[in-house]
Amino acid sequence: MGLRRTRRHDAETGPAVELSGVRRVYGRGAATVHALRGIDLTLPRGSFTAVMGPSGSGKSTFLQCAAGLDVPTEGSVRLGGTEITTMNENELTELRRSRLGFVFQAFNLLPSLTVEQNVLLPMSLGGGRQDRARAAELLARVGLDGKGRRRPAELSGGQQQRVAIARALVTRPDVVFADEPTGALDTTTAAEVLGLLRDAVDSLGATVVMVTHDPVAASHADQVLFLADGLIADRLPRSPAPTIAARMAGLAGRPAPTYTAA
Repeated sequence: MGLRRTRRHDAETGPAVELSGVRRVYGRGAATVHALRGIDLTLPRGSFTAVMGPSGSGKSTFLQCAAGLDVPTEGSVRLGGTEITTMNENELTELRRSRLGFVFQAFNLLPSLTVEQNVLLPMSLGGGRQDRARAAELLARVGLDGKGRRRPAELSGGQQQRVAIARALVTRPDVVFADEPTGALDTTTAAEVLGLLRDAVDSLGATVVMVTHDPVAASHADQVLFLADGLIADRLPRSPAPTIAARMAGLAGRPAPTYTAA
């Protein structure tokens, strides 16, 4: 299947994410859309990267190609040292279950399962041992100690997103991909969730790649990548939200806003 445990050593010593010459084209003729026009990028392990850009910039396609959810038209994607662009669907499914974590705007929890069962789902689907101690440790870390037997409907939106973060981390993945993880949350709860992602990087050595439209969310990252017309147009090291907002406004051709961080 191509995802042997021996490869985890490479994942622990080399870059977490490598994209080389990645292009993604949809349609043909007059309907052709060049969503990605040649992305070259290397992200180290234990880093937090935010990806921003105007509507239609290619950020969602970038995440889908980087996470093995879509296949580039051209180029190479390596995750934890493993080339994924030549994998078949079964191999990609195994990769996503065992070596990647996902956090989406919609929490994507199964309502019929308990909180603990939702956290352990990647292990269950992969046929591996369900490490209940690991699940309990992560639930405590995200502030849900003692709530493992509850159902998602008994939790607030913020608590459900905490469960999703614990689930994303349970297999000790090479990379956690987050797509607008705070989009459905209020400002206070969003800050708490972002703090948990930041802590996963700083304390657990996780690698997080987050697509967001929110400068406040992006301000938690070690760097911000700005996409425009399918290319990396700019990047910033960790910066305050007003600086990020001004850079985004420049890419979108708008005047710099008066921005007050929450």
